[in-house]
Amino acid sequence: MNLAWTETQRHRLVELGVGPEHLERTFVDAVERNGCFQKLSADLATEQKRRLATLRREHRRPALRVLESRLAGSLTDAGFVEVSTPIIMSGGLLERMSVGPGDPLHKQVYWIDANHCLRPMLAPHLYYVVKDLLRLWPKPVRIFEVGPCFRKESAGARHSTEFTMLNLCEFGLPDDRREPRFAELCEQVMTTAGITGYEIAPKPSRVYGSTLDVLDSKSGLELASGALGPHALDRAWGITDTWVGIGFGLERILMAASGEQNLARFGRSLSYLDGARLNL
Repeated sequence: MNLAWTETQRHRLVELGVGPEHLERTFVDAVERNGCFQKLSADLATEQKRRLATLRREHRRPALRVLESRLAGSLTDAGFVEVSTPIIMSGGLLERMSVGPGDPLHKQVYWIDANHCLRPMLAPHLYYVVKDLLRLWPKPVRIFEVGPCFRKESAGARHSTEFTMLNLCEFGLPDDRREPRFAELCEQVMTTAGITGYEIAPKPSRVYGSTLDVLDSKSGLELASGALGPHALDRAWGITDTWVGIGFGLERILMAASGEQNLARFGRSLSYLDGARLNL
């Protein structure tokens, strides 16, 4: 009878970043399995220590923060203005996005009190800011924000309760420039992030009705989701201009670029540092 890893062994190997080809291995008996586990976990721990040494000796910044800086530099060079909005969001702004009581996303929100929450997305605050900038600046108006968002996500290798978003939007485009501009901005961000293969595909959306999603060609992982306006949601903000908007998940981009399988390795963490496990 062939034996698989114990649950404890499997969990430890996943922590250490084992490849999927090793997780499905089977063994003739417990002696073979345990011996293989000891060698494989020791090799993986050595690799984790090497990664930590490289972080200390060379780049000294986690890949997430490096990616944030690279993307901010690329977008500001392209004429976008970075904004910084609060992490705490009012429930009224979520309702303007059609996320009210009874909506599935409403149940994923971390509520602080009856009318304030940790932001589950950046879009409401960007809407709030851009409605004034459209009065104050000539068009097109280009802004972006990079920062953490929070949702009560189900546990899994591709989800996290705290994640980092880059949202960019450009308002005041000619109608016939929206789709080409969407593709141009996706290409700019993907190239800057080191993603060489991706595709853009339409997808139904609870908030927007439909979105254009950016998918990693190898894994099918959703890296970004965007939309084109004018949109019905714009009325709540008094906005009538054409626009393009895209939200990118930075931890997902790092996971796709590296080929690794665990999103937790790339986010804000007490257990990982720049993708390396700390309890070695």
